[in-house]
Formats: sequence, C-alpha cells, structure tokens
Amino acid sequence: MSASPRSARLLSGLLIGAGAAHLAAPRPFDALVPRSLPGSPRTWTRLSGIAEIAVGAAVAAPRTRRTGALAAAVLFVAVFPANVKMAYDWRHRPAPLRAAALARLPLQAPLVLWALRVHRGEGPAPRP
Repeated sequence: MSASPRSARLLSGLLIGAGAAHLAAPRPFDALVPRSLPGSPRTWTRLSGIAEIAVGAAVAAPRTRRTGALAAAVLFVAVFPANVKMAYDWRHRPAPLRAAALARLPLQAPLVLWALRVHRGEGPAPRP
C-alpha cells in the first residue's frame, strides 16, 4: 500500500509547526535542553527548530518523503532526552503539569512508529 498523502502531510505539519514554535518562542524549549550538551541552550533550541522544519519539508515533498520520514523517526528518538529532563524537572509542579510532562515520554513511541510507516510507504495504522 502506498503512503497515505494525508498521513505524510499531517506528519510534515506537526514537524514544521513544532520547529516554528521553537524559533518563535524559544524560551520554554531552552529549559528542556539537557545541561550535558555543550554550548548555549538557545543554540540547541534554534538548531532543533531548524531541523524540525527541514525534516518536515522533506516529508512534505514526495521525492524526499521516505528519507525525510526516516529522519523524522531519528529526530523523535533524539529529542527523547529533553522529554526525560522535562519530566524530571517538573516532578514538583502541580499534578496537571506533571502529568503532561510524563505523557510526553510514551508519546515518542507512536511518533517514531508513525514516521517509520510513512518511510515504508504504508498508510495509517488500522483502526480497532
């Protein structure tokens, strides 16, 4: 089955939207950058925003969709440490914020699988 153009468009939109958010309002993302990374958090926030936009654009274009989707899967894995840091840093926040931070952790798995389905040219996952 060929990749669902709608699924690829949605994945592309998610990536481009997230990348734009990193560039338009970087401060909240700066706090998620693990301290073990060299350089300034703002640099990492900007680089990750640019990477998300570039990967999203690659997913949007049929000629680069498979490569872009594979890059998206790698990107979703690469940002996982930031989600772990957020969950740890927010452990003393009010319950709804703590829950949101913890919910980001298992959310990475379906994002990676979605990107891999687009990479393989498969349609969306079957509905139960």
